[in-house]
Amino acid sequence: MNWLTNFIPPKLKALVARKEAPENLWLKCPACEQMLFHRDLDANQQVCNHCGHHLRVRPLQRLPHLFDGGKYEVHTVPKPIVDPLKFRDQKRYIDRLKEAQSQAGPGGDGIVVASGQMEGQPAVVAIFDFGFMGGSMGMAVGEGVVTAARIAVQKKAPLILFSASGGARMQEGILSLMQMPRTTIAVREVKEAGLPYIVVLTDPTTGGVTASLAMLGDIHIAEPGSLIGFSGQRVTQAAIRETPPPDFQRAEFQYKHGMVDLVVHRHELRKTLARITAILMKRPAAEAA
Repeated sequence: MNWLTNFIPPKLKALVARKEAPENLWLKCPACEQMLFHRDLDANQQVCNHCGHHLRVRPLQRLPHLFDGGKYEVHTVPKPIVDPLKFRDQKRYIDRLKEAQSQAGPGGDGIVVASGQMEGQPAVVAIFDFGFMGGSMGMAVGEGVVTAARIAVQKKAPLILFSASGGARMQEGILSLMQMPRTTIAVREVKEAGLPYIVVLTDPTTGGVTASLAMLGDIHIAEPGSLIGFSGQRVTQAAIRETPPPDFQRAEFQYKHGMVDLVVHRHELRKTLARITAILMKRPAAEAA
């Protein structure tokens, strides 16, 4: 053996060896099953460029597309007591929170509150994060909605809620259910101040969130294909003992039956929201155009 046999063959193998592409470069569309390049998907706001299916999007991915120039301010939400019930199922609740926060960022929870200019008009948004424990509404989420409402009143700006939730957070028990009336009161404060409250229903919006603040909007907008309802289709089917239609509880079905005012493509949301808020705020026609 010499340097030729020790050095040359490994170098040749390295040159001709097939390089495996990282697995996280591609994603299969859940609707049409086409393979989507992550970079293209991000550039298209998580909308499939083959079939138009709207994939779920997290708050920090959505925010730059809502505000003019991608500029906005994220507001700090006061922190409630963590794990007051010392809840444990298959895993401790505190451990579930830490695991979710490792992806959402330190101190994060199921909602993000931000404000900025939307087509030249001030707006405050509260965005549920379905990626954080299914967007479940606990005390931290309730605090986020209250914070957003107070900021909207202070800034005299419309409040826009983006809902995406599986309902109340069971690990917080009755304290979670108390957020339903609490957020309802927060919405009422916005309306009493003469400010619009607009709800954008995204996939999925269910449970206690649907039964409270998600259905109190002056205008309800839904993203195409979003699941919107209280209980799931399986539970509903068992209750009524009939097979629901294929599009049951989807945005288009709810629009057809009067539960939703508009179904708007994600690319058109900012302009649509700016137009509606201008009309509701009774701005001059030139500004509302």
